[in-house]
Amino acid sequence: MEWKDDAELFELMRTKLYTAIVGDILDVLGRHHQFFPPQCRPLRPDMVVAGRAMTVLEADVFHEPDPPFGLMLEALDSLRPHELYVAAGASPRYALWGELMSTAARARGSTGAVLAGFTRDTQGILALNFPVFCSGCYAQDQRGRGQVIAHHVQLEIDGVLVRPGDVVFGDIDGVVVLPRELEVEVIMGALEKSRKEKTALQDLARGRMATEVFKHYGIF
Repeated sequence: MEWKDDAELFELMRTKLYTAIVGDILDVLGRHHQFFPPQCRPLRPDMVVAGRAMTVLEADVFHEPDPPFGLMLEALDSLRPHELYVAAGASPRYALWGELMSTAARARGSTGAVLAGFTRDTQGILALNFPVFCSGCYAQDQRGRGQVIAHHVQLEIDGVLVRPGDVVFGDIDGVVVLPRELEVEVIMGALEKSRKEKTALQDLARGRMATEVFKHYGIF
């Protein structure tokens, strides 16, 4: 392998890979539905996120629970280095994330947040340069509208299974989930394919026929 720990793995992914090529390898392995919905976008186009999922399950409420956000702060405090806060389960009535949460997550070594929903405090998060992927920006607070009911549990987002510890990778083209048992095979395959495609790009730029290039490098 070309990495010895998670720190090296996620740095390698952020600097050498992109979601499209990782998705191609997952397709080859028969995992054809590993991308979150296309509306899950980075707050800024150049944001890239890679880490292990710390999963968070939200639920709508129509009163103010005690504590006000359920287990949200407990979930936030449980983050470990190289983990991502991955939240789902809420309706689009309120934001799931904000500047204070970004600040706390960064202090705990988190590499970002991926939300099946909205964020707020957008200017503050952008100033922190903390990677957040979400459906959009919406200032409405979740107090009295939603709460965290569980964390470190299995989630399903638009049919995509996300388990605690699975690798989540996001860039401008989307967010993809790598099952933990396949992560080494997927990353090694993606690195090999990336190197082939760089050489293929040079051949195509020199005018070589696409049919020849794709066949020669096996990148159909």
